[in-house]
Amino acid sequence: MFDTVAGLPVHALVVHAVVVLVPLGAVGSAAVALVPRWDRTYGGLVVAVNLLATVSAFVARASGEALATRVGTPAAHVAVARWLPWFVLALLFFSALLWWADRSSGPRGASRAPRRSSVVRVWAVVTVLAAVAAVVWTVRAGDSGARAVWEPVVRSTVPGSQPLG
Repeated sequence: MFDTVAGLPVHALVVHAVVVLVPLGAVGSAAVALVPRWDRTYGGLVVAVNLLATVSAFVARASGEALATRVGTPAAHVAVARWLPWFVLALLFFSALLWWADRSSGPRGASRAPRRSSVVRVWAVVTVLAAVAAVVWTVRAGDSGARAVWEPVVRSTVPGSQPLG
């Protein structure tokens, strides 16, 4: 199921969703954590993006394992990338928790969100930390994967050695 689509490895396709959705969800999560009134307006959208990012990260992991059965296991990439879905899941959890807490406090439709309790402020800080961790881990996983694929190619070729189209 996670091996190929139209003859292409699923992993090569789905990692692009991860690379876009995780930073997007992380920036949104940090924004709504730092500006409480934005959470009432955009929090649901942020949680939805983080949900898509989480699903994409788990599909990337499963499809990476399927791809490894074809091309071998790039150990450095696996050591980092296996943890990425869990970082993204943590971001989803804390952004959803913060959105729920902000929506649960105060009257609906209020133009200004009520002052956050100390506990909710701690959740906001943890959400920002989870966002940073998810982005850092996405960059680490992407870098190690790109190196595993492209370093041998770049090392064994010289610019201009292949004719263009």
